[in-house]
Amino acid sequence: MQRITALNPEATTGASKELFNAIQTKLGMIPNMMRTMGNSPAVLEGYLGLNNALGKSSIGGKLGQLLAITVANANSCTYCNSAHNFIGEKMMHIDAASLKAAHEGRSGDAKIQAALDFARILVEKKGLVNDADVNALKNAGYSEAAIAEIIAHVGLNIFTNYFNNAADVLNDFPVADLLESAAI
Repeated sequence: MQRITALNPEATTGASKELFNAIQTKLGMIPNMMRTMGNSPAVLEGYLGLNNALGKSSIGGKLGQLLAITVANANSCTYCNSAHNFIGEKMMHIDAASLKAAHEGRSGDAKIQAALDFARILVEKKGLVNDADVNALKNAGYSEAAIAEIIAHVGLNIFTNYFNNAADVLNDFPVADLLESAAI
């Protein structure tokens, strides 16, 4: 049972209602995670702000989705795994094999592999990476701006993973099974 209430958008007022209206206009729905975050307009606005900013990042939406899937599996977040598999397939048109590989932090593309490896290292080391970890990204061809964006994507996904796991948010996306062996 969900531990924090997912607000009913029709019964919500104030700042959360305004944010819900914007989400409804953009997505055509208000996912349960955002309805739950809406209990605090500050939390929902913070999430939306960073998410929107990263949507303009140089690393692109497809890598963002693969990072999200890798981090969701590392943190055992069924909600995020399901949501990002759905977005990756339906909106980003990422092939099924690439989505499945991302569950375990794998890619057939060496540059993407470096980013997914770094994401798992970042989660495992709780951000305390070393020079060699960062240099692996540089050697793969990522700029310092792109590295900052990868770190921000991982951070945003850690936040949503923890939020969904702690609140036990009801999944409103087609279920994509976690890869248990990928959990850190």
